Amino acid sequence: MLSPLAGLASAARAHSTAPPPAMSRHGVRVIGPWELSSLDPLRNGYLFARMQVTETLVDYDLDGTPVPGLAARWTVSADRLTWRFALRPDARFHDGTSVRAVDIVAALTRARHAAGVLARAPIAAIDAETDAVLIRLERPFSPLLALLSHSSTQVLAPASFGRDGNVRAIVGSGPYRIAELEPPQRFSIAAFDGWRGVQLAVREASYLSVGRAEMRALMIEGGQAELAYGLDPGTLARLRHDPNVRVHAVTIPRTTLLKVNAGHPFLADARVRRAMSLALDRRGIASAILRDPELAATQLFPPSLPGWHDARLPPLTHDTGAAQALLRAAGWTPGRDGILRRGDARFAVTLRTFPDRPELPVIATAIQEQLRLAGIDVRVAVGNSSDIPFAHRDGTLALALYARNYGVVPDAFGAVAQDFGGEGGDWGPMGWHAPAIASAIAELPATVDTRQAQTLRGQIAAVLQQELPLIPVVWYRQTLAANPRLANVSIDPYERTYRLTPLQWSS
Repeated sequence: MLSPLAGLASAARAHSTAPPPAMSRHGVRVIGPWELSSLDPLRNGYLFARMQVTETLVDYDLDGTPVPGLAARWTVSADRLTWRFALRPDARFHDGTSVRAVDIVAALTRARHAAGVLARAPIAAIDAETDAVLIRLERPFSPLLALLSHSSTQVLAPASFGRDGNVRAIVGSGPYRIAELEPPQRFSIAAFDGWRGVQLAVREASYLSVGRAEMRALMIEGGQAELAYGLDPGTLARLRHDPNVRVHAVTIPRTTLLKVNAGHPFLADARVRRAMSLALDRRGIASAILRDPELAATQLFPPSLPGWHDARLPPLTHDTGAAQALLRAAGWTPGRDGILRRGDARFAVTLRTFPDRPELPVIATAIQEQLRLAGIDVRVAVGNSSDIPFAHRDGTLALALYARNYGVVPDAFGAVAQDFGGEGGDWGPMGWHAPAIASAIAELPATVDTRQAQTLRGQIAAVLQQELPLIPVVWYRQTLAANPRLANVSIDPYERTYRLTPLQWSS
């Protein structure tokens, strides 16, 4: 059973509801737009992984290479069906208890819930040995290591759970332990003395959710934070000239896209979706809003996803005249107000988005105008990010704008299978299914031949480019504003961690 949001209050009491202590001069204050809406790893507990409070069985380095996490090493049988993960003998939870194989088995078993990516793996059994975890597969599955690094598989101590099985406290095994917890806005952490790794220069840190991008910028400029995520492009341009701030950036495998309900009577025709794509001036959006024309998306998977980005695909282009011609072919003609009509129906739809990523409402406004020029009346509704999956589930969604990270684990198969396999996920297509994609997703994990695997990925990309159940708008560059006194600042391209452990104070 997943932990309800109501459990947050009791979880906070389990740690403390007193105001977090002020950071020492060597503490690091992290701010971002994301709230801690749940403690459960299957819902929203990723912030604990990012702040290095919790660990997973497998970790990844910045180059996308699997490295030890709670597993010291692993082996796989010749038939690729049995994986054995030998555990680190010195791993301890923050309550002083040893990390046992049974604890990891419990975490992985729980992570096989439909809400977690591990549900996509064809696992026959997960068993505990004295000093190892054994995973047996029904068939070979090459992305297994990547899925085992996902935040939904983070391992919590038995003391983290209440009698009802819900997460009531966060007792992890990472280099930092929870010091204060005040969901949904903030929590603070302190170095764990039982940590087995390198000596930590940053002994304490805190995370604070700050909703407005302008406020986050003011806080980093005013010395009220050391690391600030989620800043808008205009603010970043200003911060680059501030001697008290250092801006870091890295292109990540995330795409800002327009989710289209292909089951909607106005949007079911692929010609309409292609027309909407042609109506978008992606280069203009990327230049004016993101300040980088190279981020204009020519296909769903960005170049930062090698093996999935296909340079041979005909790129998505901007042509309002061609868009209008496709709409006419689909039976739509302009009304007196310039908005398309088909019979008694007027082509008016609502586009949902949210301000957690500050550029999204601005991009939505640009899309609104560009689709109006093609004859489509779009109403922009800015709400909570949760509005999109809720509207997906109840069938009321027409259009949604959001940024999807296809590298949430280093093998993009996890996100692709979650979005396009079976009935599709909340952040994938709606009212649309392609047998060719389902077949390729089923075949890909067991494919050993690299050329055949590339062919299958190419088939998936080609169908998505033609059918456009998700319309790519722009690719993504992750940015971070940091205090220049901090050395070794880096951005994880897979957004798994804020990389606090390598940080050093330069003065």
